[in-house]
Amino acid sequence: MRLAAALALVVVAAATAHTEDRRVPVDPNEPPWNAIAKVQSNIGEHCSGALIAPSVVVTAAHCLYNPRTRALLQPVSLHVLFGYQRAQYHWHRQVTRITVGLGFDGTNGRPQPGDWARLELAEAVPVTPLTLFDGGVGPGMAVALAGYNQDRAQLLMADLACHVLHVTALSPSATFLAHDCAATRGTSGAPLLTRRDGGWAVIAINIAASRAENLALSARFEK
Repeated sequence: MRLAAALALVVVAAATAHTEDRRVPVDPNEPPWNAIAKVQSNIGEHCSGALIAPSVVVTAAHCLYNPRTRALLQPVSLHVLFGYQRAQYHWHRQVTRITVGLGFDGTNGRPQPGDWARLELAEAVPVTPLTLFDGGVGPGMAVALAGYNQDRAQLLMADLACHVLHVTALSPSATFLAHDCAATRGTSGAPLLTRRDGGWAVIAINIAASRAENLALSARFEK
């Protein structure tokens, strides 16, 4: 039943799904927020992403799909910006290689376990990457979501007081996490974070939303 509900979610949301908007601006030049990127394309779309290695960003695969050509964008079409705020940024990186999750289908608008992408950057970014969480995740777990929302696209916004609602295992390497973090279109690819050892770690990336809840994907992004 929960999986069926998750699959009924739309891949991107145009407005926050919650009556209480807890989002606050965070400083994109301070850790851990400086490891969150704005991913822009030459077709005028933007999403969010997370630096998980000095020259590797993860985001949502559907952000890279061009519905006009019915194909993924080429690496040269992408611009990855760090420290972005009000049209200013500290680092701009080009993409040399894109790897998407197994079985991802850009024509399928429903959430899917392959909806993730690794962006190999042309140069390393001089900030500390976010670590990938390797512990257990369950309902009630405190999390945070930070990204570049459509309605506040010039600022990095974060909901720091949200929780995992339920977990649906899809395969040994992919899990859907429903959560109540506030988000809009533009937060696809944004990291769902949890505190760990005094810092923050990536549990999953945001891929979908509905009026009731948002959906994130946990997968083996290192592949």
